[in-house]
Amino acid sequence: MSFEKLWVWSYENIRRKLNWYYEVSINKKPAKYLICRRIPCSLDLKNSDEDELWKEHDRLSEEFLDLFQKVKNEEVKIENIPVARPNFLDLKVELAKRLLKHCEFCRWNCRVDRTKGEKLGTCQLEDISRVSSYFHHRGEELVFRGTMGSGTIFFTSCNMRCAFCQNGDISTDRFNGIPITPRQLALMMWQLRMEGCHNINLVGGEPTIHFHTIIEAIRELCELKPSQRDLNYILNAYSDFFIYKMDPRNAYYNNEFNAPILWNSNFFMSDKLMKLLREIVDIYLPDFKFGNNNCAIKLSRTPWYFETVSRNHKLVYEWGDNMVIRHLIMPNHVECCSKPVLKWINENMPDVLVNIMYQYHPDNFCNPLSSKYDKRYAEIARYPTKQELLEVYRYAQELGLDFVIVSFDKVLTSSEENLEELVDSVLI
Repeated sequence: MSFEKLWVWSYENIRRKLNWYYEVSINKKPAKYLICRRIPCSLDLKNSDEDELWKEHDRLSEEFLDLFQKVKNEEVKIENIPVARPNFLDLKVELAKRLLKHCEFCRWNCRVDRTKGEKLGTCQLEDISRVSSYFHHRGEELVFRGTMGSGTIFFTSCNMRCAFCQNGDISTDRFNGIPITPRQLALMMWQLRMEGCHNINLVGGEPTIHFHTIIEAIRELCELKPSQRDLNYILNAYSDFFIYKMDPRNAYYNNEFNAPILWNSNFFMSDKLMKLLREIVDIYLPDFKFGNNNCAIKLSRTPWYFETVSRNHKLVYEWGDNMVIRHLIMPNHVECCSKPVLKWINENMPDVLVNIMYQYHPDNFCNPLSSKYDKRYAEIARYPTKQELLEVYRYAQELGLDFVIVSFDKVLTSSEENLEELVDSVLI
């Protein structure tokens, strides 16, 4: 079965809320980065100060949004607009390089110069990015995994310290994986899309702290000419079980390489990074973990959590961009986290798609069977009970949130199934 014919797209609410992503995935629309290339930048990028660059970014953002709307409405075809030099994408690359010198990618705003490596911030990274693995991910939501998998790239390190992180080996070890250049990252994206992946899923760890490499890789992607030497190197991080045939029909929009960019993030990002992301991300997959700052500090050592993450979620919603929110149900955190998060979503973005996740298991520092186990996290050192899961799902149902299809797509046969039966299905 093809991606377009999956049962999930027959639901009007899913297709409507994810329509831009869907059309980019099947190459009926160009990814946002291809539109950015058509927006000319009037500055000498190397010789302009940072304030000038940001003013130009604000101006070009308005131009982008106008063109983007026309492309969505099929009033304009980008193939009829020449690629500009320099362009909006070039400006974003330059701003990312400037920000790296006083790093402000995430809410910590450490302002360390990561290009020198003399002092490290919260993420403990210098300017080199590392990738732990990349592959066709078959475990994501159906709208992302589709029939050929989500083209997932796992970056090393994180700007949060979640005690329960299920990728703890990646997020807590900054030397995990292989060091990569932007070109090598672009080759990973190219390979996954050519092999049929429906999107480029940037995750970790956390992609935010690698933005400088990501944005330059996206620019490289536009005119990439793969070499066997680089391909041989990146395969050190390729961890798929299957051999896929590369087919250009998977990856091109009118002779330009086309891949929807999926931002799979903890959303603990700065306002500056949000500005830079807006015109390159085709669909957002943000976590909304905690319902208050106390739990965020206790379980993730992350202050200013709720105000930061809620602001960023609301921004994306106000922009009208495609998004699926993830919330993980944790044991003993139904009243303090799950219900407040879902209540906030209902009050601020009630029609958004939400994956209320039942997949929590004790990991990292809260797994009693691990040598890393820390007794301070005993309250989450177990699986959530059926009663806890049902309480959250029934609360979401009472609120009228749109969660059933994306939350239970692995066991769902009808969107009207009984919640208790669905929970029983996933607990077997």
